Amino acid sequence: MQKTAVTTEFAGKKLTFETGELALQTTASILARLGDTMVLATVVEGSVREDLGYFPLTVEYVERLYAGGRIKGSRWVKREGRPSDDAVLIGRLIDRSIRPLFPKEYKNEVQVIVTVLSVDGENEPDILALNAVSGALAISRIPWNGPIGAVRMGYVKSPKGEAADYLHNPTTSESDLSDLDIVVSQTKEKTHMIESGARQVPEAVYMTAIQKAHEETQKMIAFIEGFMKKAGQPKTAVKPIKGFAEMIALIEKTYKKEIADLAAILANKEGGGSETTDLIDTIFEQQKAADPSSEADKKLIAKAVEYVMYRYIRVNVVEKQKRVDGRKIDEIRELGGQVGVLPRTHGSAIFQRGLTQALSVVTLGSPRMEQLIESAEGEESKRYIHHYSMPPYSVGETGRMGTPSRREIGHGALAERALEPVIPSKDTFPYTVRIVSEILSSNGSTSMAATCGSTLALMDAGVPIITPIAGISVGMMSLEDKYVLLTDIIGLEDFSGDMDFKVAGSKDGITAIQLDVKIVGLTDKQIEETLERARGARMIILEKMLSVLPQSRKELSEFAPKIEMLKIPVEKIGELIGPGGKTIKNIIAQTGATVDVEDDGSVTISGTADEAVQKAVEWVKGLTREITPGEEFEGTVKRILPFGAFVEILPNKEGMVHVSHMGQGFVKSPSDVVTIGQTVKVRVLEIDDQGRINLTMKFGDQAEQQAPTQNRAPNAPSAPTFDHTPRENTADPRRADRQDHPLSRQFQRERQSTSPRGPRKRYSR
Repeated sequence: MQKTAVTTEFAGKKLTFETGELALQTTASILARLGDTMVLATVVEGSVREDLGYFPLTVEYVERLYAGGRIKGSRWVKREGRPSDDAVLIGRLIDRSIRPLFPKEYKNEVQVIVTVLSVDGENEPDILALNAVSGALAISRIPWNGPIGAVRMGYVKSPKGEAADYLHNPTTSESDLSDLDIVVSQTKEKTHMIESGARQVPEAVYMTAIQKAHEETQKMIAFIEGFMKKAGQPKTAVKPIKGFAEMIALIEKTYKKEIADLAAILANKEGGGSETTDLIDTIFEQQKAADPSSEADKKLIAKAVEYVMYRYIRVNVVEKQKRVDGRKIDEIRELGGQVGVLPRTHGSAIFQRGLTQALSVVTLGSPRMEQLIESAEGEESKRYIHHYSMPPYSVGETGRMGTPSRREIGHGALAERALEPVIPSKDTFPYTVRIVSEILSSNGSTSMAATCGSTLALMDAGVPIITPIAGISVGMMSLEDKYVLLTDIIGLEDFSGDMDFKVAGSKDGITAIQLDVKIVGLTDKQIEETLERARGARMIILEKMLSVLPQSRKELSEFAPKIEMLKIPVEKIGELIGPGGKTIKNIIAQTGATVDVEDDGSVTISGTADEAVQKAVEWVKGLTREITPGEEFEGTVKRILPFGAFVEILPNKEGMVHVSHMGQGFVKSPSDVVTIGQTVKVRVLEIDDQGRINLTMKFGDQAEQQAPTQNRAPNAPSAPTFDHTPRENTADPRRADRQDHPLSRQFQRERQSTSPRGPRKRYSR
């Protein structure tokens, strides 16, 4: 292969595609670069798989930590393991963008693998990967009705109320300021994939963003078409399935009533049952009986039955406005909801729409339960996590239970994206929040049912969400230029229709969108009509949800952990932790609460018992608060030494009361005044240069306000603070309180000062 490289400007940055040098045994490959972010997109065509009832396309998005110059943090495993949820979601993003453009008759295996080789932290690799895959398919021999262009759009409001900015392919830093994150895949005229999250953005903003996305996707399509002229391969011709048209004509003529009956049965279930298999067997046996030489097999009959039934449903909707389950085109199925359904969980709710039923359960945890995510771009944490599970029994089938499927990961991420903008901030609600949505019964749009149920579960748990969120799915049926939008599609309408357009949001705006199509794409007019239809349905669902629970409960569940947040000076962190973590471990052991401290001085204290949390809070406050001279405390005597007693005035913080400050009279021994464990009232005299606290038990007019500052060795006890007021000692008349007494201190001083020899000097050895 000959190396070919082309360059263009994409969203104001240099974009390069290269082929013919790397991965030479693939059907096609492209090395793409935007800034210092690089990906390798490879496409390989396999053998024909006529045994499958679906197009065998697989898309893998491979993240390598070396792309960001990182080594896996685990001490035991250094190789990258199973794909991260983000990698799965990006793989699904690519799959949903390219799958509708393969011919229906094409049944060869196709595998797309994108390997992230380098990331620069500013240019996201997902959009680069999607465009690189479009380019690789376009230049390959694989039949594909592309190319497409993809772009991410952002929306930043002006702080002064001026016109907002729409950003094409915003950098990572720009995305942090954006109220909208939308990825759009488009052909020259239509949009056929949308993935979006937003902070309650109005429908009009979405429409403008989609229209402005065309500015860059048109350039990308033109760029790829130019690349095809230089490096493109001739496309493989696709042959129609032998005997398929004849089988369709036979079924439409002979089994029209059976097809109608089958559609009516399948309208009330998404899977399971033997009705379809029974009809296929009947047709096969009758055809063999009528013509033993017939080459028709059950697989061909199954494809024809599906085609005829889907067309029957489509014609009834478009030409007669008649849905398979008898509803009007804008009618929502019967709604139902319950809260507090599980007695020991922190919050729970069931949301039901027709046969679709979701149980959502909320669990609250301390901040240390946040999920840490490791990628080539670095580490980040998540404090709101949404998991989705759809077991086989939800569609009346048997099946394997195990790790979550890509579909389950994708649906959980959509519900998470829908609710994330209304989760209160960490400062307001310092909890890690995990929601699990169990799909108990499925018949269309379970991800939106999970969103509605999770809103109710959050409110039941007492989470002060900003506003309730609801979601709905809108479908479409078309015949040539005529089309009809369908509100709240069931599973059969999803399979037989043109699109599944999911929209979630509040009364004020949209928080999430996911669009999948089976046709070439949607016009701007069709998208605008869909958003308006979804808004009307969303208002109806919100009204029903609020009739079940009007607002978040005022109190958390008694089984939820209790959490308090404190802020301490950064210089006090070491004092809280203690040498080798001794102090903080002691707090945890003594109180039973969990204590976490961040580098900025944020302290989180959590526990199942409020008493334990409050005890730990007081302990931490006492450890880290500033003590000033003159403050009074009631403390506990912890140690008694010959020269004084140590009193704990705050948790783990002691001061010393010298023996001379234990009473107004002479005190021979501290043990004469206090005992270990006794509660005493003390006042702070001073805090010396070493941070040691001197206390006094003297109060009243004769008490000294401050002890004289003394220089001490680092580990020496507090120096005594002498009381020069006359002492009463009635037991010894020689020490009577008389200034002229020979033993009085004043008498001795006066005598020394008047002596010819002067005062006596004392010498220490």
